[in-house]
Amino acid sequence: MVLCRAHGAVFVGGALCVVVNRQGLGPLWFTGVALLVAGLVMRWSLWRAQRPPLGRVPVRVGVPVAGRWQALNGPAAKVPSHTHIYAQSYAIDLIHRPPAAEAGAAAPEFASVWPLARRPERYPAFGRPVTAPGDGRVVTVVGRHRDHLSRSSLPGFAYLYLEGFVRSLGRPGHLLGNHVVLDLGDEVYACFAHLRRGSLRVSVGDRVSAGQQLAECGNSGNSSEPHLHFQLMDGPDPVTARGVPFEWGYVDDDGGVRVGVPGDSACFVPVPAPESAR
Repeated sequence: MVLCRAHGAVFVGGALCVVVNRQGLGPLWFTGVALLVAGLVMRWSLWRAQRPPLGRVPVRVGVPVAGRWQALNGPAAKVPSHTHIYAQSYAIDLIHRPPAAEAGAAAPEFASVWPLARRPERYPAFGRPVTAPGDGRVVTVVGRHRDHLSRSSLPGFAYLYLEGFVRSLGRPGHLLGNHVVLDLGDEVYACFAHLRRGSLRVSVGDRVSAGQQLAECGNSGNSSEPHLHFQLMDGPDPVTARGVPFEWGYVDDDGGVRVGVPGDSACFVPVPAPESAR
């Protein structure tokens, strides 16, 4: 497993061998192809090793945001919701969708061609508080990544996929951007990704309470527009941990009180977590 962490470097090395080769089907070309295959096998091995066990009961936690949000790419539709790699089996993306009556509620619309991108400040989610879903201890804090422009057009989305592949060859921080990992106890860890640079309010070792603000929603890492990526894991390191299913209480747009995970594209408002929540 430790060796498989280097899959990105092995893959890049193979690609460089193939690109710089000028001797046809020679030793350098075969070395490059072998490294490319090895990198793919190592990545597949990580994916396989990080598949979570079946049948685990979802962990009840609080919703790490306040207000009206939309759920995307969540486990209510499919598992893995993202991928097993980096413990994202049950991850969910949250985009702030305030009521239309609120000032500045509308986010910029997706463009076919122009503008290619927009500043993150144009989106309602940017700068929204991100809070602890339960009592815990901070084990990881990363806050050096910049908040980049959105990928809010067809050319921007094409760039996002290429960018995402390149980012996936590096360390988890290249994908997660600014992020916080919180130890909730009982081998359950919460990860909050794509946070705003300069907004982190906690440090490694801090004890936090449920509802305490950790940071602000941003647009760092592999992100198309400002949003919060949230997931639970069974370990502090996304490279070796496996995803953990979760559930929370929320009210849907029809006024129904639910416990679980909102479906894809569903908008919801959090309800307070019970005292038994982590």
